[in-house]
Amino acid sequence: MQKESYYVISNPSVQEKDDLQILFSGYSQTKPGHAIGPRVLDYYLIHYVEAGRGTFSVHGDSYTLSKGDCFIIEPEQLVGYAADLDEPWFYRWIACRGSKVMPILISAGYSAGNPVISFGENKTISRQFKNIIEALQKKRTSVNLEALGHFYLLLAQFQEALFLPNHVYLEKMSEQERKIKQAIHYLTTQYSEAMSIEMLADNLGYNRAYLSQIFKQYTGLSPVTFLLQIRLNKAKLLLRERKELTVAQVASSVGFEDPLHFSKQFKKLHGVSPNEYRKMIIRMEPT
Repeated sequence: MQKESYYVISNPSVQEKDDLQILFSGYSQTKPGHAIGPRVLDYYLIHYVEAGRGTFSVHGDSYTLSKGDCFIIEPEQLVGYAADLDEPWFYRWIACRGSKVMPILISAGYSAGNPVISFGENKTISRQFKNIIEALQKKRTSVNLEALGHFYLLLAQFQEALFLPNHVYLEKMSEQERKIKQAIHYLTTQYSEAMSIEMLADNLGYNRAYLSQIFKQYTGLSPVTFLLQIRLNKAKLLLRERKELTVAQVASSVGFEDPLHFSKQFKKLHGVSPNEYRKMIIRMEPT
C-alpha cells in the first residue's frame, strides 16, 4: 500500500477581476476510508484519479470511481467523497472560479447532469495536472497566465478524449444536443443584443417550453437564468474595469434596456446594487 501523502499549492497571483481564476492545485495519496464531506464549496473543484478506487456522492447519486476517472464539483453542491478501504485512491485536483468556468467546461464536453468523466489510462491528462502545479510553484510574474494555459490544454485533452474522432462524435450527437450547443453559443456571444428566449426557440425550431426543458437538462440552468448570469457577470466586469461608464451605459452594454430592472437583477444576484458594488471596488483600491 502506498504511503499517505498530501500536497497543495495556491496561485500566488490570482486576479480577482478575471472571469477564469485558477485558485490552487494539489494531489493526495489518501489513507483507507479517508472521507471528505458532505460539504459545500464556493468554487469548482476538478479531480482526476490516477490510482486506486473511491466513491463520489452528489445530488443523492453515488459513483464508484477508479483509475482514469474524473469527477467535477460545482459551486454550491452538497458533495462527499471517500477512499476505498482496500485500494485508497491517489488523485490530483484543480480549484477554479469565475463566470467562464461552466461555459468552458460545457464546450469541453462536460454536462451538469453527468459529473463523472471516464478517460481510462491517459498520461497526457495526468501530465497537464502536474504542469499546473509546476507553474504555480514557479511564483513568477507570468504564473497566472502559465497556469491558465495549462488549464486550457487540460480541457483540450478532455474534449479530445470525449469527442474524438470529431466527425464520428458529430454523427452520433443527437439533433437535440446540436441544438443545445447552438443555443449556448448564441447566448454566450449575443448576450449584449436585444433578444428573447422566444426568438432563440424559433431559430432552433422549438417552442419555448420545450427548449427550456431540454436546455436545463443539459446545462442545469434554464435559458433565461443562463443568459441573465452571463449578462450580470459581464456587467460586474464592466463596473470594475470601465469606471467611465455610467450604470445605464453598463446596463445597455450587457443587453438591458431598463437600467432600473438591471439594478434590481444585479442586486438580487450579487447582494449589492451596481453603484454600491462600484463604490466598494473603489474603496478597496490602493491609494
